[in-house]
Formats: sequence, structure tokens, C-alpha cells
Amino acid sequence: MTYLLGLTGSIGMGKSTTAGFFRDADVPVWDADETVHRLYAMGGAAVAPIEALCPKAVSDGAVDRAALKTWISKDPKALGRIEAVIHPLVAADRQEFLKRHRDKPLILMDIPLLYETGADKWLDGVLVVTTTAEDQRARVFARPGMDEETFQLILSRQMPDAEKRARADCVIETRSLEQTRQEVETLIRQITGAQDA
Repeated sequence: MTYLLGLTGSIGMGKSTTAGFFRDADVPVWDADETVHRLYAMGGAAVAPIEALCPKAVSDGAVDRAALKTWISKDPKALGRIEAVIHPLVAADRQEFLKRHRDKPLILMDIPLLYETGADKWLDGVLVVTTTAEDQRARVFARPGMDEETFQLILSRQMPDAEKRARADCVIETRSLEQTRQEVETLIRQITGAQDA
């Protein structure tokens, strides 16, 4: 029986780094953001349906994220129409990934808006990564093109960190790379050991 562990955390909390440690330990990782990027890329399954909705949102055979943002800002119905295209494609990709790795004792599902989309209902457990507000800001503002307005907009779309931690099955505070790696390895042993028992 495969254990499906969800991974989430607010922006700048160390989610991508933590997912990388699971990959390093040979745990298959399905990444929701990476899946959307692939669907939007040239030849991706979302390109034609998005182009049918808004021709200006596609350029050079790929979905143009900047054009999508412009469309969403101008049309209040745009986001819902985009999600109606993307969500079934993402779900199909996820199911295919799970089928490919069904012999593994543990699969990590990296989902930024995990609680916000109700994914916790079909997962076996949820890991939330967190850090101090100071470390979060420092990490976020080290990213190119980040400003206060963008940061606040992203936070407004995410469940507050305290609420995520309260709902989580396990929490890792990403204080340092080595400490985070060790906690990931311990968690993997706990889950896979319980699966073997």
C-alpha cells in the first residue's frame, strides 16, 4: 500500500528545498507547479484549449503567463475559465504519475495550495514546512522581481501559516539545510517503516 504524503507551505517556507530532499532519498515527487508549467509549455496539453479561450494568451506555441495575468486582471470570469481547463489536466497528470509509481511505499505530492483546493481529503497525511516570518521575508525578497505588493498578493491567496500548521499531520521548521534533510529522512523512515510493519 502506497502512502500519499502531501507537502505544502506558504511562499518562502522551504517547500521546494524540502521536496528536493525527498527526491534525493528516491521518493517519487509529483509537483503541481511543475505540472502546470509543463502543460503551458510548447506542445503542452493546455496550450490549444487556452488559445481557444483567449488567443492573446498564447505566443510562440506556449501559454504566456504575463498575458494570462493581464487577462485575469481585466476579466473577472477569466480565472474560473482557465481553472476549468487546467484542473482536469492536472488531475489526469497526477493520476498517471500515481499509476506509474504505485509499487513505491511513499509518494510525495508537492501542492502549494493543498488545503485551499481540498487535496487533504484524498491524501494519507500532510507535511507542512514553516519558518520564522523574518526568514520567510528574507527568502522571498531574495527572488528576482519580488516586491511587497506581489508578496502580499501571494499571501492573500494562501491559508495562513498558523492554520496550516494546526491542520498538519507533521511540521518541519526549515531552520537549516542539514537539519531539514535529517528531519525529512527521519519522516521517511517512520512512514515506510510503518508501511512495512
